[in-house]
Amino acid sequence: MTGTTASITDYWDAAASAFDDEPDHGLRAEQTRAAWAVRLRSWVPSGPADALDVLDVGCGTGSLSLLLAECGHRVTGVDLAPRMVDEARAKLGAAGFAARFLVGDAALPPTGDERFDVLLSRHLLWTLPDPEAALREWAGRLRPGGLLVLIEGRWREAGQTGVPYVAGAETLPWHGGVGAEALAAAVRPLVDTLRIEPLSDDPQLWGRPVTDERYALIAQVQEGRGPAVR
Repeated sequence: MTGTTASITDYWDAAASAFDDEPDHGLRAEQTRAAWAVRLRSWVPSGPADALDVLDVGCGTGSLSLLLAECGHRVTGVDLAPRMVDEARAKLGAAGFAARFLVGDAALPPTGDERFDVLLSRHLLWTLPDPEAALREWAGRLRPGGLLVLIEGRWREAGQTGVPYVAGAETLPWHGGVGAEALAAAVRPLVDTLRIEPLSDDPQLWGRPVTDERYALIAQVQEGRGPAVR
């Protein structure tokens, strides 16, 4: 573990207890929770016999994992911060769901040779030392026909001050976030189809109006990985 990675782990570990205080983290307000539930159902459809294996990388306190479990999906969450994983386990356990949560590097999930129907990541890529390598790894964890759902944006962290939230964070390739076109360019060679869904214009998702770029990239990997289209 590099010094920067260790600092990032420590930062998110310390943030775990108050992480859900942010409206879009804890999803405690009914309208915010409902807004995310609607989006997830549109990205990851489910029915009575359609339970999917979902890998939630950088799962944090498990708020999106819980919504997916409520839809009947089999969820595995991975986070580098042990206290985040503890919070996620407690959250889903209290709701009566038996999801699996693992402490580990989200860029290289500790799930062995398992393959998943869906890999979900929210607001994670900007924290990774090699996000493009992570994307290649994630695409390889999907079954044929699997979905890559990346909820990302271009923003500033640490209260908009411009000061790195941990020492060395300013050296990360996508420090401060990644725009939709840049992320699409990185993902296209790995998938068959992708689309971008803007999210900045829905204040219910964030618990407030936002002015920065926020979006979801939804991509599908087919057997043989044919040419990508938009």
